[in-house]
Amino acid sequence: MNPIEPPDAHLAPTRVGRRPAGVRETAQANRHWWDGAEAAYYAEHGAFLGDDRFIWCPEGLDEADAHLLGDVAERRVLEVGSGAAQCSRWLQAQGAQVVASDLSLRMLRRASRIDAGRERAVPLVQGDALALPFVADAFDLACSAYGAVPFVADSGALMREVARVLRPGGRWVFAVTHPIRWALPDDPGPAGLTISSSYFDRTPYVEQSDDGSAVYVEHHRTLGDRVREITAAGLVLEDLIEPPWPDGHHEVWGGWSPARGRLVPGTAIFSARRPTA
Repeated sequence: MNPIEPPDAHLAPTRVGRRPAGVRETAQANRHWWDGAEAAYYAEHGAFLGDDRFIWCPEGLDEADAHLLGDVAERRVLEVGSGAAQCSRWLQAQGAQVVASDLSLRMLRRASRIDAGRERAVPLVQGDALALPFVADAFDLACSAYGAVPFVADSGALMREVARVLRPGGRWVFAVTHPIRWALPDDPGPAGLTISSSYFDRTPYVEQSDDGSAVYVEHHRTLGDRVREITAAGLVLEDLIEPPWPDGHHEVWGGWSPARGRLVPGTAIFSARRPTA
């Protein structure tokens, strides 16, 4: 599931597999990994993501075309797991009052460097998505494009946190790896179309060092798990989008490729709302 190879030796795993990983171990591993991966990640994917575009997924779905968030002008918007805040920067340009949050300090520092010299910088907040540092009812919208949700051990708690900071009637839209991909090898070629593990195996994917310490962790949930997490947080699921692979798009990103994307979904985007009552 790892989107790129570890960028430096101190992050390089010696063992890759499935094993339990709790809240603290997951957070420590992923903060350290994304801090170390920041430069290599943007060297590989920066041109595709841009500095001020809202790209939902490796399929290249652009919010400028998809309008999954609707009209964001004058809306208070929180981006959860923002990375270098490309999505937030686009939202700000559409008139949103946006805040970008991320666990990784180095990712946020890159965001600051991108904003240096611009007329307006995106407000940045470092924090854990399981304990969002905002008061209740603070935002009209929350969004996440492959940020935070698969990188926490308790994504149900993340849903509750997002529900807490949304005002009544507020919406939460997030993109994650489509759960079916967890049954397939992370290979963009024909080998990636052969089922290799159980879709129902929720054991975390862990890369670890010689001493057994996790250096990177992802957590799998089925489609049903996601629906239950959303509804248990008091949110109402309004839509599930599975973007098809578009014609003319040839970008390969880890296990995402035209060959696979035309046959099985690679991304699931959930759209939920906090009820007004």
